[in-house]
Amino acid sequence: MIRKPLIVEFKREMNGYIWRKLMEVECSSRSIKQWYKRATNLNKYWKESRREKKRLRDRKKEESLALRSNISENIREA
Repeated sequence: MIRKPLIVEFKREMNGYIWRKLMEVECSSRSIKQWYKRATNLNKYWKESRREKKRLRDRKKEESLALRSNISENIREA
């Protein structure tokens, strides 16, 4: 099939996480369009999860700093 080399090149250039997820699927795609569509969806979800992870990490840092600030104020008042 002529399109097979496109799929090989496409897989070679993609994010490692997305490539692994595509390879874990039971039935692999036969056309470059199917590969592209699945990779695009996985990439979207991966980016969303990264943003959520960063948001949660930043919120945890803020809470930790607020707690330290409260402890320091309590020590000064004592």
